[in-house]
Amino acid sequence: MPRRERRSQRGGALGSPTSPLLHGTGKAEGCLPPAGSSPAPAAGVRVPELRGSREHAQVLAVETVGPYTLLRVARGRLEPGVPGQFFMLEAPGRLLPRPMSVCLAPPGELGFLIDPIGPGTRALCGLAVGDRFGILGPLGNGFRLDVERPLLVGGGIGVAPFPYLSERLGGPPAVLGFRSAWHAEAAALVPNADVVLEPTYVTEAMPAGHDVLACGPEPMLEAVRSLAPHAQLAWEAPMACGYGACYGCAIEIDGELKRLCVEGPVLGAAA
Repeated sequence: MPRRERRSQRGGALGSPTSPLLHGTGKAEGCLPPAGSSPAPAAGVRVPELRGSREHAQVLAVETVGPYTLLRVARGRLEPGVPGQFFMLEAPGRLLPRPMSVCLAPPGELGFLIDPIGPGTRALCGLAVGDRFGILGPLGNGFRLDVERPLLVGGGIGVAPFPYLSERLGGPPAVLGFRSAWHAEAAALVPNADVVLEPTYVTEAMPAGHDVLACGPEPMLEAVRSLAPHAQLAWEAPMACGYGACYGCAIEIDGELKRLCVEGPVLGAAA
């Protein structure tokens, strides 16, 4: 298996993908581009055609799940996309949107599991029923669903895309790791899940002979990759635009830069 060298800017986690982006300040109305348009890219930067749709979505419910917040919004014209893809959510009062994977996709709704760890994510978690905010998506590449014996492996807020992924795969087994029982309350959203708490690692509980689909912090993904060379891994990185213009989410793999927003966030372990 080729050696993977990986570098990224400091920041939050996209692989969840629910962590904050590069912090912005000030208020910005409509900071996401209208559907079908995008800001002008920097000179010499090739930007792929913007995918996804933009919706001014209405909040239907705000639910507490352990330390996390499950934000449910009206779907409108948005499609949920493939599990592992993400949406850019416009955080009230913040300059930049935040990338979030779909957690739940019941008819007419989209649900996002958010960890309120920064000003942007706290602003999203502070929305009330009836509030409206901008959403753009789905973006990026999600998990391949053509697997014979799927096993979901997640850590912390990395379990965010798993309820929707589990539904699409017919409820496969899952192994989820959390730092505490409080955080592990999120496991109730994922059917057929075995839960481990620190100091036990999810890799200690992974059964062999499965097609692994993983999402979580980088050390966990590296450990999973060493045990399951053909796993699908949702990587983490800061993200600012969501469609390849800023290179804020670029990571280096075998000497080649890959933008997680357009080539990921889900990559093969041996990529």
